[in-house]
Amino acid sequence: MLSPEGFDTLCPRVLHGRHATSSAPHYHRVTTMTTLSKCMFATSLAMALACGGALHAQTNPAQAERAAPAPSAKSNAPDAFFVQEASASGLAEVNLGKLGANQGQSSAVKAFGQQMVDDHTKANEELKTIASGKSIEVSAMPPPDSAKAAVAMAKLSGNEFDSAFKQRMVKDHEKAVKLFSKESSSGKDPELKAFATKTLPTLQHHLELARQLP
Repeated sequence: MLSPEGFDTLCPRVLHGRHATSSAPHYHRVTTMTTLSKCMFATSLAMALACGGALHAQTNPAQAERAAPAPSAKSNAPDAFFVQEASASGLAEVNLGKLGANQGQSSAVKAFGQQMVDDHTKANEELKTIASGKSIEVSAMPPPDSAKAAVAMAKLSGNEFDSAFKQRMVKDHEKAVKLFSKESSSGKDPELKAFATKTLPTLQHHLELARQLP
């Protein structure tokens, strides 16, 4: 912002004339006031241009590019989508498995729930180890729809719970089998592709068991 000293420097004659207007002729006062108005306009314009330059500097493309965070390594890594989806799915099966083991009414549901915890915990750890060596982040959360389903199922009991658990296990494993089958056949990363190929039979077996639940 322009200081009073700066204003005096910009318009010294006008300010000097300002003190003499009381004894000057009428036309001289009008001329002085007109000059003062022009000077004030010029000052305002200079301040506006200065502010505009500051805003331009803040949004300079080169500066914005430097300030932007570097892209995550996982964004360009082969099969990063598979890692994200598979790890999120694995977390969901562990959480739902614990729910089935604790709240299931039939012994089959309880046993299957515990198997989900054991098998998917093992697979999750293996996937995490592989992904870590490739700087690919695994998911820290299960899919939103699975988390929502778990909350709803936790409120159920008896046959109602067992039925909902079965339906969810069938649905989740059908999706997982599809995901792992695609990675097994067309994955780009050899190690992740091998992991999918090795894990796929286990998921197919889970799907068969889920369909047989009471």
